[in-house]
Amino acid sequence: MLKYNDIPNWILKLNLDELEFIRKIIVNSGSLKELAKEYNITYPTIRNKLNKLIEKINSSNEENQDEYIEKIKKLTLEDKIDLDVAKELIKEYKLIKK
Repeated sequence: MLKYNDIPNWILKLNLDELEFIRKIIVNSGSLKELAKEYNITYPTIRNKLNKLIEKINSSNEENQDEYIEKIKKLTLEDKIDLDVAKELIKEYKLIKK
């Protein structure tokens, strides 16, 4: 069973559409051509979508989170709060903390 500490920070920064996009890449064996057909968009458009996702994942840092953020992650994994709510709480917390 997955523990909340095992979930990388970059995954928590993705929205449901981005996670679904990753799932579809895997299901299509990484074929962007097939993925473009599935989304009914051009190859360059799907490539651009993938590039943006790669950039978002790369830009997320794996810094050690403080206790508050760890608690939010735990509550999310325990289905006590919604993933989108958790992301919003963490985002607001980081803004206030700056």
